[in-house]
Amino acid sequence: MKRIYLVPTVLMSCVSLTFAQKKESDTLKDDSKLKDIEEVVMVGYGSQKKSDVTGAVGSVKSEDFNKGMVANVGQLLQGKVAGVNVSNVSGEPGANQNIIIRGVGSLRSGTTPLYVVDGFVIDNSNTGTANNPMNFINPNDIESLDILKDASAAAIYGARGANGVIVITTKKGKKGRTQMNLSSNLTISNLANKMNVFSADEFRRQVTAAGGKLDDMGGNTDWQDELTRTGISENVNFSASGATENSNYYAALGYEDQEGILYNSNLKRYSGRVNVSQKAFDGRVNIDFNLNGIRTENNRPNATSVVSEMLTWNPTFPAYTNGAPTTVFNNGGFNPLIRRQIYKDYTTNNRILANVSPSIEIIKGLTYKLNLGIDYSTAERIIQNIPHAIPLENGSLNLSNYSNNNTLVENTLTYKFKINSHDFNVMAGHSYQKLLLTSRGSYYQNFPNNGIEPQYQIPALLPADLQKVTSTIIANKNELQSWFGRVNYGYQDKYLLTATLRADGSSKFGANNRYGVFPSVAAGWNISKESFLENVDPINNLKLRASWGKTGNQEIPSKITKRSYQADSNGSAQATYPLNDSGNYPVGIYLVRANNPDLQWEVTTQTNIGLDFGILNNRLTGTIDFFNKVSDNILLEINPVDPIEPAPKVWKNIPNMKINNTGLELSLNYNSNPNKAFTYSVGSNTSFIKNKVKDSPYKVLTTGEAQGPGTTNAVINGYVNGEPIGTFYVREFLGLDEKGTNIFRDVNGDGIITDNDRVASGSALPDFTYNISLKAAYKNFDLGLNFNGVAGNMIYNNTASTLFSRGRLGISQNTTDAATQFPNESLNNTNVISTRYLEKGDFFRLNNATLGYSLDPKILGIGEHVRNIRFSVTAQNLFVITKYSGFDPEINTGLSQGGIQSFGIDYATYPKARSFVFGVNVAF
Repeated sequence: MKRIYLVPTVLMSCVSLTFAQKKESDTLKDDSKLKDIEEVVMVGYGSQKKSDVTGAVGSVKSEDFNKGMVANVGQLLQGKVAGVNVSNVSGEPGANQNIIIRGVGSLRSGTTPLYVVDGFVIDNSNTGTANNPMNFINPNDIESLDILKDASAAAIYGARGANGVIVITTKKGKKGRTQMNLSSNLTISNLANKMNVFSADEFRRQVTAAGGKLDDMGGNTDWQDELTRTGISENVNFSASGATENSNYYAALGYEDQEGILYNSNLKRYSGRVNVSQKAFDGRVNIDFNLNGIRTENNRPNATSVVSEMLTWNPTFPAYTNGAPTTVFNNGGFNPLIRRQIYKDYTTNNRILANVSPSIEIIKGLTYKLNLGIDYSTAERIIQNIPHAIPLENGSLNLSNYSNNNTLVENTLTYKFKINSHDFNVMAGHSYQKLLLTSRGSYYQNFPNNGIEPQYQIPALLPADLQKVTSTIIANKNELQSWFGRVNYGYQDKYLLTATLRADGSSKFGANNRYGVFPSVAAGWNISKESFLENVDPINNLKLRASWGKTGNQEIPSKITKRSYQADSNGSAQATYPLNDSGNYPVGIYLVRANNPDLQWEVTTQTNIGLDFGILNNRLTGTIDFFNKVSDNILLEINPVDPIEPAPKVWKNIPNMKINNTGLELSLNYNSNPNKAFTYSVGSNTSFIKNKVKDSPYKVLTTGEAQGPGTTNAVINGYVNGEPIGTFYVREFLGLDEKGTNIFRDVNGDGIITDNDRVASGSALPDFTYNISLKAAYKNFDLGLNFNGVAGNMIYNNTASTLFSRGRLGISQNTTDAATQFPNESLNNTNVISTRYLEKGDFFRLNNATLGYSLDPKILGIGEHVRNIRFSVTAQNLFVITKYSGFDPEINTGLSQGGIQSFGIDYATYPKARSFVFGVNVAF
């Protein structure tokens, strides 16, 4: 695919298009003026009219979700809310995403926001799935997503809201006749972008020209074609819903089989959901019940190995001999087609999420609510290498079993009352949550090639010299207890005030500092309701907001405030000493972690100033927010300095160190006159974020380390004092000398190139992100386009640094033209981690394009039973404009170190697909 470099402009990021499908009701009246004002958003333990919200809250309804082959919440949300950067960092079905709300503010807790599903707080710390744990919710069952961005909105969740909160509301029944919907999609996916590699003839010339040894087997193989496929996926969903004055229900079943573009790669999901609400005693008693059951089956290839092989395998090697994969290659290497046959990675996950919420109105305006819930997940993962004869390789088996038991009990009391023009909404509550995480693992290797696959072997019957067995058992129990309260006050719907206080206690901390207190306060002024703007026709809505608050972070390992010992089963001088002249060391124990009962909560303080506006009958609406977010009391595992009782590691709060995020968010939306035959809307959002690590006692805290031959464990990026998070800290490449070897800048001028000459060379986090959406409708046709992009970030191409050195061309293991970038380069040159492999990560992508047609059932004579039939075709990842030389610039392999998340490193990442989705939806 031809690539074009694009530097997006502020104008492009601020002016965008959003189109809305025309509805029959639109022809009756222009209700655009009321729509934005009366919209209801979820704010945590309740809901508010959007006009009454004082915090920074973004909301996306189901009709505005991204369309196509979508596996989880992040894919629905990408590009929809300013300040929320969702990166699909891998092309694997159901892969994890980086979701960053208003910048990265912690070392340990990564970027994952808190998810709340129908009032239940989710914990995804150990579900046993290698892919995105949020795959357990069928996107077709989701009604809305509300994103709590600032501290005032998120502080009601206290210790869990430091990375922001995503509140997920699933669908409920609506009044009227019973509604049934049946939808079916067929998806065709292919590799979106093939990398430029040498053909067999080009490879023969280049290896010879480089003076290398050509191992020519007479073939002409494109390994990218051989190791990728056309993925065929299907998705079927059925739902039934309805409501009366006192009850409503929603029931749904779903099946999805998503096939990846690499062989042995697919995700199957079977889902079922029941939501029921019942009122009694004239509406004073209400019971909500939500039940979600899901099973996922996930096959995964060894993507790192497959991607490396498709870019390095000699194209003169034939893929097949006599119809079977060729078995004899140089250096005893495996034909990748054989590796595909013998490697298996299969995970099954069963998960049930259920909660029941009875409430009773004790007196007028005073309501008590109980929320009882359980989230139970079990998973089994099998990773195996099946024994193989030629080339000879004994088998291995890695078995893992996981369970995650999350129980929640919450009690809230809410009192709504009004005194003249003063409105009050007072809420107080208590929450108790217990998490029990267990895992069991066993590893067997050296299975013989006896025709029996490893999982059916009996290790005890194997020859003793072939057995190698290890096992692990881990169990962690964590508890959270919280008291919280919130007061919402309004005067004449003009002046708004919100105050929140939450105290969280976590069993992860010692008794000295178990509880943290997180306050917030916010104010709003509905200027458009003042008398001096009442007769100003163009202005329909103008609201000024300001907020301040604190949120906490307790995302640290369990039990780390206590000291830990380890038995030395082999006996060594580390744990004990000889008791006699034999010199033998008996078994002993030694300290592996020092205790720290004084460990405290990490705290994020955020200030926000925002302006919401609507003009021209609210056809043009927008939001501007400025925020400053500072995290301190940073939690980190460090090397202690205790001479009496030394231990390798201890957890500390780093004094004075701060992580600062300052940003500006802009959103604009324009809706045309809905009474016209042709309707459209135009909208966009963009975010500018400046990130910096301040007053760190460390020059660099390593987050990303290189992988691959010659580069393993070399530092790529980290937290560098005075620089943004994810800064690349490498040597500066200046070119080659006359001998064809690397030249690097001598920063300290000592004449020797060492790690002391590394320099900060840009950050993996973009300076700004932008998103553009266009929608239009004419009669029965509708069209939707969604674009997204980033600018100002860098990517370290660890794939190139590992696989593309000229030396590998010399041994017939490099098929890319990167090896011929410098004709005079020595075959002995090393692939030192440096700016040579650092590239710009800017991109502009057409992420989603949908064309739909609604067929009137009356034409087919079935209008009595069928309300609507809609056909659609959706293209995903249609094109990307970038200067990055890898498969795709939206990547992060996740080479984290010490539990600190890395950013912007590409190491043989599963490539992205271009997909075409053909769908039909029938509404009964």
